[in-house]
Amino acid sequence: MTQTETPSPHAARQHWMATLARASAEDLAERLATLPPFPEPETLRAPETGLVMVRGRAGGDGEAFNLGEMTVTRCALRLGPHIGHAYIAGRDHAKAKLAALLDAALQDSALHHACMQAVVEPLAVAQQAARAAEARKAAATRVDFFTMATMR
Repeated sequence: MTQTETPSPHAARQHWMATLARASAEDLAERLATLPPFPEPETLRAPETGLVMVRGRAGGDGEAFNLGEMTVTRCALRLGPHIGHAYIAGRDHAKAKLAALLDAALQDSALHHACMQAVVEPLAVAQQAARAAEARKAAATRVDFFTMATMR
């Protein structure tokens, strides 16, 4: 998502939820500490861990198949009139609770801008930088097999 785009509310929420899910619990807590304290949230669904079936497709567009199971933790909190949800990979209950709290806060127009500036945008930039560094590292080890075949 670029700065010039005006995303739909659905796309904006997908962006911040994906960013929160990829962040560590420590990063979320550290960024959240820079904001004024939120009111105490009401727990609708305490963090709970379970399994989900991961599905795949051969070649990206082939027949779907069950790849395997993955551990996820989910949580739901109410912050004022807003309900925040989180589904995160793994068993980290603290991370699920923080992500659900931030999801609820990001839906509140009074808290949205501050949460985006202090939490989501810095995390998204750091995650993009990490992906770019990993891509550069992988590109450095790339082998062009066509070139090797013509060298015989």
